[in-house]
Amino acid sequence: MQMKLKGDYFDGQWHLPTKAPNETIEKHSPADLSQLLWTAAIWHDHAEATIQSAEKGFATWRKLSFEDRAVFFRKYQEACKKRQDEIATALAWEVGKPLWEAKTEASALASKVDVTLSDSLDRIKTRTIKEVMPKIDGHTVMKPLGPSFVIGPFNFPCHLANGQMLSALLAGNSVIFKPSEKTIYSAQLMMECFAEAGFPKGVVNFINGTGKTAGIITGDPRIKAVFFTGSRAVGKMILKNTHQDLKKLVALELGGKNSTIIHFDASIDHALPELLRSCFLTTGQRCTSTSIIHIHRRIADSFIDQFKKTTERILVDHPVLAKTPPFMGSLIDAQAEKLYFDFCAQGLKEGAQEIIAPKKLDLEWKGHYVSPSIHYLEKADLKGKFVQEEIFGPNCCFLPYDDIDEAINAANCTEYGLAASVFTRDQRIYQQCLSDIDAGLINLNRSTVGATARLPFGGVKDSGNFRPAAVSMIDHCVSTVASLETTDDTSSKLADVVGLRA
Repeated sequence: MQMKLKGDYFDGQWHLPTKAPNETIEKHSPADLSQLLWTAAIWHDHAEATIQSAEKGFATWRKLSFEDRAVFFRKYQEACKKRQDEIATALAWEVGKPLWEAKTEASALASKVDVTLSDSLDRIKTRTIKEVMPKIDGHTVMKPLGPSFVIGPFNFPCHLANGQMLSALLAGNSVIFKPSEKTIYSAQLMMECFAEAGFPKGVVNFINGTGKTAGIITGDPRIKAVFFTGSRAVGKMILKNTHQDLKKLVALELGGKNSTIIHFDASIDHALPELLRSCFLTTGQRCTSTSIIHIHRRIADSFIDQFKKTTERILVDHPVLAKTPPFMGSLIDAQAEKLYFDFCAQGLKEGAQEIIAPKKLDLEWKGHYVSPSIHYLEKADLKGKFVQEEIFGPNCCFLPYDDIDEAINAANCTEYGLAASVFTRDQRIYQQCLSDIDAGLINLNRSTVGATARLPFGGVKDSGNFRPAAVSMIDHCVSTVASLETTDDTSSKLADVVGLRA
């Protein structure tokens, strides 16, 4: 599949200069390395032009009413619906996720418009408190921040950035979107939908680039907000680049080392498919993927045996061309593949036993295909890398426990705090987990993956900086102004001022 890149989008049009680029990126499909999908040319000076465009766009866009902005949102929604299949196919080839899964992401673009308008908008409307003081009304007014920079991830190159962009735009900000350099074309298709919707010039902008491009834009004082989804390491670099700029809001959605607790009273028939999805969907390349499974000793042997047999049934194949739709496609690239095997090897060094060993798969199409893997740690070193560190790959490890306090303490041992789940019929157990586990998402009898856009999405500790996305994303796209208002211009008299000479 050949993908044509259009370059960068600013001042309401695409820009693809003929001069030599500063950097060049080649992208082969991770599902078929013989397929060169695109070659991207990167121009660093486009960063300045894009920022200037966003400044002009903000000056226009901020003056529009919510109702006027919503008109453009509906046009964007229609464009997304028309190109849904095209976007899904691009996602499958570029990311390596199965086409059925890519279709889910592509369909979420249009539906996110409805959620943003129906659930998020109300959070930033002006609030009035009548008679907050005698004869004085109080108001809280939400104002847009200014030109905002959205940096997208590779695993959901459209869906996650889409939610951040829509929230920022509805609040009145202009936006610059830089996709992951691994998934430029999928993001470009989404950007084409914004362009088709006819947003005023400079309101929505798009720039290709690497970390250097992101560094230039995040550090610029004209950028008033930075929204990033990705690794903890890059998130900390962004903080370092922006921390002295008090006029810039930074919202980070980072990784996770997520735990699932399987208590002895859990419904095994229900927990098995839920856990299969949470461990291995998207080839384990989700920030909410379950990595550690705390299993009660009373059911450990039986449950692990059933989970092993179920995992061995997972079909791994080409995301688009396979005769039977696979559960898993490929990893994103060679680096991800190496990290996956290195991580599993680290587990063996720290005493983990292999229940299913990781394997490089030799399929009809030569790509970054690996098998899912399962480990077991009888006595875990809770400070070890294998239990502490995130790995974007299809691996999970069982840790046995005897009482729920032990499981909760182990779940809290990592520096991450994104997602957790507990499978139990005992509401007291669930309430204890809800109270004591350090995570931003804690589910009962449901996997750690597949959050809803109608609730906040974000983590604690090293999984974020207390600015959750999804429905509450819009909260971080505005500044709050307090206003006292009175129409009684006779209530203040000079005679009432204490301390004046006669």
